[in-house]
Amino acid sequence: MNIAFKIKQYIKMFIQNKYLPHVYDRAVRNTKVDPNLIILADMHSDKLPFSMEAVFDELVSRGKIPTVYCGDIGKMSLLKGFIFMRRFMKLYASARYVYICSYFLPVSSCRKRKETKVIQLWHSGGLLKKMGYDTKDDIPKDYKGNVTANYDLVTVSAPVCVPVWERALGLPMGITEPIGISRTDYYYKTRWNAKAKRKFEKYYPEAKGKKVAVYAPSFSGNAAFPECKGLDMHIERAFKDNPDWCLIVRPHPHMKKKYPEYFDERFKRVATEEVLVSADLLITDYSSILFDYICFRKPFVMFCPDIEKYRRDRGFYEDPEHFPGPFVRTVDELRQVIDDEKYKDCGQEELEAFFHNYMGACDGHVTERLLDLVEKL
Repeated sequence: MNIAFKIKQYIKMFIQNKYLPHVYDRAVRNTKVDPNLIILADMHSDKLPFSMEAVFDELVSRGKIPTVYCGDIGKMSLLKGFIFMRRFMKLYASARYVYICSYFLPVSSCRKRKETKVIQLWHSGGLLKKMGYDTKDDIPKDYKGNVTANYDLVTVSAPVCVPVWERALGLPMGITEPIGISRTDYYYKTRWNAKAKRKFEKYYPEAKGKKVAVYAPSFSGNAAFPECKGLDMHIERAFKDNPDWCLIVRPHPHMKKKYPEYFDERFKRVATEEVLVSADLLITDYSSILFDYICFRKPFVMFCPDIEKYRRDRGFYEDPEHFPGPFVRTVDELRQVIDDEKYKDCGQEELEAFFHNYMGACDGHVTERLLDLVEKL
């Protein structure tokens, strides 16, 4: 394990087990729970994540005024990171509801008040690569402290996900509900889709009159030292001299430092989820963006050049070689699939079955069900 990664884990353990509980306990002694305080919190983005936008909109439509508490701790100095978490703990002490959509260390660092309810929306659906306590890259075995404590409700995209989430995140039975992923509600909204399409056409005029392929890979290794074999192999070669296609490359945000050429102004202006609306084909590897995309029931290709290493180092819940889309390991194989239109071999019935197995609860009304359920907690 990398020394820098180890040091980071020790710092996180100190913050979780010593510093933040002290801040929270002091705040609890000096405050009461505010029944109107609803916090939407994230420490991986400077703005409200897409995974929380539908919840925010629905809360506002119900007359609530949620508090957004977001910041990208990866961009902060150690001191600013401490301040960010300390301020959250003071809010947390008086909150009625807290929504998160990824790991959020402060939420799990203390013994919270029973009146405060924590809802983990998570940021992805379906089942593919291992996560949480099932893999060393997310939570090392020697990490002391429960990084998923205090959850009162966790939402997943289909019943098949429930036992995996319970094991991988170390969750008590009964709090993981297969009611769907809130973010997917947007994919069923006509106005949202039309707006996303207009935005895509504005920022990608070169795609006009062409078929659009979106390459959206995950990364290998851990978030501190990410790699992407597909980018290293120059996937663009698969579309060279093919005037019918426009390739849009959308790497995972963790890969910005290693592959800065793909993170231009358009990456900021048009979210990957919005790009999916205009896509005719998705090419991915181990990214959960596949499960967002399958809500549109459109074809995909699994491009996994390092699958043996990935299987050995991280592992899978479901093998991507068995998914209904074509599976390729090389750029030449990918080019053949594109040129021969082999991606069309996967029919609508197969795509529909794939959707229902992994994303079946995502029907465009998830957020309504979610907030109704939260009110009963």
